Amino acid sequence: MRKVLAALAASLAIVSAALAADADGKITSVDPEKMTIVLDDGKTYKLPAEMDMSAIAEGVEVIIAYEAKDGVNQITDMLIQ
Repeated sequence: MRKVLAALAASLAIVSAALAADADGKITSVDPEKMTIVLDDGKTYKLPAEMDMSAIAEGVEVIIAYEAKDGVNQITDMLIQ
C-alpha cells in the first residue's frame, strides 16, 4: 500500500510541475478590478489577491511564474525589471 501511495504522490508531483510555467515580457494592459495583466505575448495573467498594484503599469518589463488552472494563468511569482 505504501508503494502505491508513493507512486501516486510522485505522479502528482510530476503533473503539478508540468502545469507550472514562466513568461517574460512587457505589460500591455492592466485591469485592477479583475486583477489581471496582459503581456506583449497576448496572454492574460491573473495576479494574486495580495499583490501590491502600485508597481504594476503598462510598459513595465516583468518575469512571471504561473500555473494554468481551469483556463486561468494564475501568477505565483513576479519579478519587475
